[in-house]
Amino acid sequence: MTTPMKWVRIFRKLRFVSFISSLLGVVFLIFFLFQILGDPTKMIVGQSANKKSLDNIRKDMNLDQPVWTRFIYYMNDVSPLSFYNKQAIERKEIKGIIIGDQNCFVLKWPYLGRSYQSKQWVSGLLMQALLATALLAFTAMFFAVLIGIPLGVYASVYKGRIADNFIQVLGVVGTSAPSFFIGLMVAFLGGMVFQKYTGLNFNGSLYEVDPTSGEKIVAIKNIILPSIALALRPLSMIMQMTRSSMLDVLNQDYIRTSKAKGLSNKSVLFKHALRNALNPILTGITGWTAELLAGAFFIEFIFGWQGIGKLTVDALEKLDWPVLNGAILLSAIIFIATQSLTDWLQRILDPRIL
Repeated sequence: MTTPMKWVRIFRKLRFVSFISSLLGVVFLIFFLFQILGDPTKMIVGQSANKKSLDNIRKDMNLDQPVWTRFIYYMNDVSPLSFYNKQAIERKEIKGIIIGDQNCFVLKWPYLGRSYQSKQWVSGLLMQALLATALLAFTAMFFAVLIGIPLGVYASVYKGRIADNFIQVLGVVGTSAPSFFIGLMVAFLGGMVFQKYTGLNFNGSLYEVDPTSGEKIVAIKNIILPSIALALRPLSMIMQMTRSSMLDVLNQDYIRTSKAKGLSNKSVLFKHALRNALNPILTGITGWTAELLAGAFFIEFIFGWQGIGKLTVDALEKLDWPVLNGAILLSAIIFIATQSLTDWLQRILDPRIL
């Protein structure tokens, strides 16, 4: 007879299988969907290139091979454990744990190649963009948590009053407004209408070039407007979830018992009620952070922030397949891994969850 703990172990193994299958599904879709985007060789050498030049480039990129052959090459490149000959390792400058002499097994990071346009390694471009996106996402989530939780607690304490109704209206507006509309409004108001008061630009990246010295400098102020625009949606969700969770906890018997024992309202509210209300809020924050990391496309494009979203849009315009492939693959890995982390965090915070 199967014990309950055995079922729990089976269920957790299925979650791991689901993680791997989701990742394989993303890899499969990325490759075959981008086969219909167009011919990237014409984007490299121009529309007026002669047939011989195009054929040479297609051969160098394996574009002259059948689709399934290219898919096998692609899977071999992005797989952590790959099989290459010595010439391919030297030509692609692959680094990792190499086992063998002429024909080798290699344990490595996914090989994404070079950009068709800039000729830079895609992995290097992605790491630079990921740093900028991560900084933007975590700053936005910091604002969302710092403002959203106190407002949610305040609304739950003063339920039904004018302040509560006003906060709920703000939450509905912030949740329902599209990201591109929020981004445009924040850029227009903060970076144009009130620019002389804020001193902020509506367009700018993490690094700027000093006009006097020509050196690259860090421009922290450029992150303020895009992080505010990116924070409004999760802020509204955190605020609403905090209010709902707090109202549920405040109606529990142990809260009434704590008040009957003579504990102060502040102690009951923050030491007992908020601590127990944080479980769904924390798991929600983890999931929303994943969405911010993987989906800040509109905000980055509007504000010119050089992150994963901006890199993806630019690569799509130029049909830069290696960069586009790497950016979407990285976004998918971040999203799937963070969702798995959310499941794990839920089980830690609440052991009743399998």
